[in-house]
Amino acid sequence: MTPTDFDEYNALRATIRERGTTRVWIVLIGTLGWAAVALASAAVAAPPLLTLVPLLVLATTFEITFALHTGVERVARYIQVFYEESGGMSGWEHRIMEFGRSGRARVSTDPLFARGFLLGVVLNFVTALATAPILIEWVVLGIAHALLAARILIARRQASGQRAADLAAAGHTAPQSDRTQGSAHFDSGR
Repeated sequence: MTPTDFDEYNALRATIRERGTTRVWIVLIGTLGWAAVALASAAVAAPPLLTLVPLLVLATTFEITFALHTGVERVARYIQVFYEESGGMSGWEHRIMEFGRSGRARVSTDPLFARGFLLGVVLNFVTALATAPILIEWVVLGIAHALLAARILIARRQASGQRAADLAAAGHTAPQSDRTQGSAHFDSGR
């Protein structure tokens, strides 16, 4: 590995670490922000459609979380293909994938925090019940909450297949000289 390759590898590992930490903080701060806005709107007996404001906070927090997760996974696959495989080594990215496939992982983690976000959608909808909405408000609120729930479930499904798609897009193995082409390939999202 050349000094430039070593520097890039370290920068990529740092990116994964920093974005992973940021994702957790975004979820925590976004959830607290959602709860504060939801409680405030309930405390002032806001009109039913104002429950869409905390829903927007929840949706924004989820989208940021999903984007950070996607970016981390993409950088990890880049390391796996262009450093581990091309260098003939079995590093962290290979080991963690093998560990997950082995069935030895006893704890089911949720890197998108989808269960928590879905619970937030349900709780947000329940707060709308306290405002006695009329029929058209029920329809609007129901559609908005259902759309966010569907978005979370679709994103979760997309995330579960992202590793395989990224590995396939990168050709799963790449010679050392293809590293710059691989970088452009990953950035394009193909």
